[in-house]
Amino acid sequence: MKEENSLDDDPADQRTCLICGDRATGLHYGIISCEGCKGFFKRSICNKRVYRCSRDKNCEMSRKQRNRCQYCRLLKCLQMGMNRKAIREDGMPGGRNKSIGPVQITEEEIERIMSGQEFKEDAPEHTWGNNGDSDHSSPSNGASEGNQPSPASTLSSNRSVEMNGYTAALRDQYINTSMSTHYQLLPHLFSYAAQSGLLAPQPRSLYPQSHPLVLQLVAAEDLAPLTTPMLIEDGYKVTQVELFALLCRLADELLFRQISWIKKLPFFCELSIEDYTCLLSSTWQELILLSCLTIYSAQIFGDLADVTAKYTPSDDELQGFSEDGMEVMERLIYLFRKFHQLKISNEEYACMKAINFLNQDIRGLSNISQLEQLNKRYWYVCQDYTEYKYPHQPKRFPEIMMCLPEIRCIAGKLVNVPLEQLPLLFKAVLHSCKSSLTSYRTGPSPCVTTSSGN
Repeated sequence: MKEENSLDDDPADQRTCLICGDRATGLHYGIISCEGCKGFFKRSICNKRVYRCSRDKNCEMSRKQRNRCQYCRLLKCLQMGMNRKAIREDGMPGGRNKSIGPVQITEEEIERIMSGQEFKEDAPEHTWGNNGDSDHSSPSNGASEGNQPSPASTLSSNRSVEMNGYTAALRDQYINTSMSTHYQLLPHLFSYAAQSGLLAPQPRSLYPQSHPLVLQLVAAEDLAPLTTPMLIEDGYKVTQVELFALLCRLADELLFRQISWIKKLPFFCELSIEDYTCLLSSTWQELILLSCLTIYSAQIFGDLADVTAKYTPSDDELQGFSEDGMEVMERLIYLFRKFHQLKISNEEYACMKAINFLNQDIRGLSNISQLEQLNKRYWYVCQDYTEYKYPHQPKRFPEIMMCLPEIRCIAGKLVNVPLEQLPLLFKAVLHSCKSSLTSYRTGPSPCVTTSSGN
C-alpha cells in the first residue's frame, strides 16, 4: 500500500528526491523523495536513532554517497522539511495525516532530534536507556518483522491481573511447577517489575536449584578462542572474495561449536534428535550472533575488524548496498552498544542461549510441552542468578531478555541481505562498533565478564 501520493502515474513528472537526487517516487512525509530516503527517515524516527558524523556534519548527499553518513542524511531530511509528525505512531504503513506538508523547524529543534534529547523526554518508562538510541520495533518471540506491535499492546486485562499476582513464593517452585508462558509477556514483566517489589535491590541468597543448573550450562560452552586464522600482514589489500571466504570459514567453525554444545546440554536426553534438529535449523543464526556479541566479541570486534579494515569496497558495491542491509547494520550496531553497556557475564550468556534455543513456537516440534517446561526452568534460573548477582540493577534481567527478540529479528532480516553484500555489511558494522569502543572507553570494558556463583 502506498503511503503517500505516487508520481508513477505521470511519466512526464520524473522528479528527483530532495535528499539524495535519486528518482522520486512520490510525496513522502511532506516532501518529494525516493523510497530509500522515505524508509530511512521512518526508521530513524520510529526507532529513535541517534547517529554520529565522523567529519564536519556536511557530508555530500547523493544516490551513491547517501549511505555513508546516516547523521547527515537524517539532518538533510529535517532541513528539507520532512515531517516526523506525519509518521504513524504504530509504525505501520500509511501516513497518519496525508494532508500534512513539509515543515520548517528551528535549528534548536533539529539539534534536539539529532542529539536524541527529544526522544529521551518522550520515552516511556520501560524503554531501553542508551543515549536516546531506543528501538521499540523489536518483535516478540521469534518474529522477524520490525513493525509488529509490542506484545504488551495485545495483553488483556486478565493477563495483566495474572502477572500482578506473580510472587517470589511461586518462583521458589519454578522447576516442577507448571506456569503460564512468560516470554510473550516480557515487555509487561519489564514495566511491572520496575513498579513493584519483585526486583527490589536487596541482597539475598541464590536459590539452591539455580547454582548447579547455571554451572552445567557454562560447562557446555566452548569458551576457547576461535581457531579460524584472522591475521593479515601489513599492507595487504583484502578482496571481497577473500573476506567472504573468511566469513564462511568463521560461520562453519561457529556452527560446529553449536552442534557440539547441544550434545553437552544437561537436558540433552530429555528431547528427541528430531526436535534438536528442528531447533538448531531454526536458531543457528541467532546462536552464532549471540556468541559473537559476547564470548567471542574480543576476536570479532578486534581481529576480524582489523581484517575488514583492509578491504576497500568498490563504488558499485557501495551504490548497490540494499535498504535491508542498512537496517541490519543499524540494528547490529545498536545491539552491540547494548551488550557493551550490560557487560553480559558467562553465566548470563549461557542462560540466554538456552532460553533462545528452547523456542517452543518453532514449527515441526513434537514435544512442545517439554520444551515449554525447559524454557521456563532456565528463564527462572537466569532471573534468579541475575537478581542475586546484581541486586542494585533491578532492570538488568528484563533488559537482558529484551535482547533476545532483537537478535531473532536481526537473524530473520539477514536472510534478505544478498550474499555479495555481506563483506561490506560486516566491514561497516565492525568499523562502527570498534570506533565507538575507542571513543567512549575509559578503562578495561570487555563485553563479557566472568562471575563466580554462590
